[in-house]
Amino acid sequence: MTIKLNPAQTTQDYTLQVSAQLKAKRLRIVFAESCTAGLLAATLGQIPGISESLCGSAVTYRNATKAGWLGVDTKLLDDPAITAVSDPVARQMAKGVLQMTPEADLAVSVTGHLGPDAPTDQDGLVFVGIAQRKQSEQDIIVHRIELESSYPQQQERNVSLRVARQEALVQTIMKLLNSFLQQ
Repeated sequence: MTIKLNPAQTTQDYTLQVSAQLKAKRLRIVFAESCTAGLLAATLGQIPGISESLCGSAVTYRNATKAGWLGVDTKLLDDPAITAVSDPVARQMAKGVLQMTPEADLAVSVTGHLGPDAPTDQDGLVFVGIAQRKQSEQDIIVHRIELESSYPQQQERNVSLRVARQEALVQTIMKLLNSFLQQ
C-alpha cells in the first residue's frame, strides 16, 4: 500500500487532527510499537491535554517481548515464512495490547524492518494494525506499507535512512489514524 501524504501537511498537523478526533469521539488509544520504538506515542504525547486520550505504548522490539507482553504466538514469530514482519503478527500485537489496556478503546500496532541489514524482501516493509475493542482478530484492519529507500531529510538534516523511515512512518500512521477516526 502506498500512502500519499500531502506535502503541505506536517506530522504535527496529522497528529493534531488525530488528537482532536480522539477527544471529539471520547476515545482512548494505546500503541504496540516495534520498529517505531515508542516514537508514535512520543509524537502524540507532545500534544497538550492528550492524557485524556493516550493510554500509553508497549515498545516490543524483540520477539520474546512481543510474545511475553502481548501474547503473540511464538509459532508465528519463529516461522521463517511468516516472521515478526507480517500481517498476523500486527493483528496479534494490536489485540494483545488492547487486552492488556482495559481503559483503551482503540489500539494501533506497528511491526516492520527499517534496516539496515534487513533481508531484501523485508527492507522497508511495515505492517500497521488498527483494532477496536469488541472486535474479533479477523476484524482488525492491517495496512501493508512499503517505505522508500531514500528520503530528502537524509541529506537535508544528515540523518540515517532508519531515522528518515521512522519519521515518514509516524507521519503515515497519523494520516491513517486520522482517516480511520473520520469514518
